[in-house]
Amino acid sequence: MSKSTSIETSHEDMIHDAQLDYYGKRLATCSSDRTIKVFDVTSPATGGATGGAAGAKSMTQIKSNTPTHTLTGHTGPVWQVAWAHPKYGSILASCSYDGKVLIWKETSTGAGSGKWTTIKEHSLHGASVNSIAWAPHELGAILACASSDGKVSVLTFKNDGTWDACLFTAHATGCNAISWAPSVLPGSLIVPHPSGTSQHPTPIQRFITAGSDNLLKVWTINTNSTAPSSGSFSTPGIDLTAGGGAGAGAANGSNATWLLEETLDGHKDWVRDVA
Repeated sequence: MSKSTSIETSHEDMIHDAQLDYYGKRLATCSSDRTIKVFDVTSPATGGATGGAAGAKSMTQIKSNTPTHTLTGHTGPVWQVAWAHPKYGSILASCSYDGKVLIWKETSTGAGSGKWTTIKEHSLHGASVNSIAWAPHELGAILACASSDGKVSVLTFKNDGTWDACLFTAHATGCNAISWAPSVLPGSLIVPHPSGTSQHPTPIQRFITAGSDNLLKVWTINTNSTAPSSGSFSTPGIDLTAGGGAGAGAANGSNATWLLEETLDGHKDWVRDVA
């Protein structure tokens, strides 16, 4: 039978999100008090007297835990936090009512836990940013953001250390949530290939958004300059970091646009979340 344990977070207002990192070793929380707190839930090693395994805290220790870091930078309630895949380092993203997305990185200080600094402040949205999601790590360090201004932005980290920002309108009356699809199509990993070949499935960029217009929309990247198929339309992104105009600004070149694959209806009120 599973047991629950309350944790004193030291937040001073409502907590909106809590996320464990990839390894389940650290916990990030965010609150209306405009802060993000990071907890270490695995060290120091306890073992022996507490009856726990080495490297894992007892329930009593977790319950009375204090945050190892408190991150400040937002000027409004912080709605969500999201950990990037560890292959990109110790990186955490946050979004807020202040219309900003902050990307934080922990750097080692040589003793104990590291220091968290802001490596990217994304402020292209004109209203609250309600949801953020990292793409599957196979696609790269890509973060999608959904805002009450009805727009979705896609941040892509490039090899030269800079970020591309693609911005497009997804919903007419606000976007509440966003979620990525797997980077490969179902069944593509088990499709037989001709003998002697080592073909790998082509990764795809696809996500779904939920809006205040009662709709769900499925989007995919389109790197071709040709017109989209009948029944769909292409929404150009705007690359504001490289001085590009409409039609620029996605991860795969100047001709990349986001293509609306499908619109799903059926809800009679705002769609608050999607997965």
